[in-house]
Amino acid sequence: MKGLIALAATLASWAQAVAAEEGMDGAALYQQNCASCHGTELQGQPDGRSLGPDGRLPAPPHDATGHTWHHGDDILFRITRDGTAAVVGGGYESDMPGFGDSLRDAEIRAILDYIKSTWPERERAYQRERTQQE
Repeated sequence: MKGLIALAATLASWAQAVAAEEGMDGAALYQQNCASCHGTELQGQPDGRSLGPDGRLPAPPHDATGHTWHHGDDILFRITRDGTAAVVGGGYESDMPGFGDSLRDAEIRAILDYIKSTWPERERAYQRERTQQE
């Protein structure tokens, strides 16, 4: 188990290094592509747990108060690339679009790395465990 955690940490560090080498700033990419819905401080939209008039949930927070850290890397990547409805399926409707046509995979990973970097260690550890279970 410790070996898997070490491997996951190594791979995460490698991904951040690649993003940095390519000049990608996850925080800047987040502000440009995500903040208009999820907030400049990752706080999400108001009343994040109440359905809006259109029957859809508002954009959730990506900080430690939200549920983003409950998902592993693969799910987070697919939701960001393909959109929530495409990942959830079953006719689920969401305002979360897929960014696969406008962001490269490395840019999506840089954004997710930025989001994860803002979480306290407890949430990061939980999310790493979820990633290993995928």
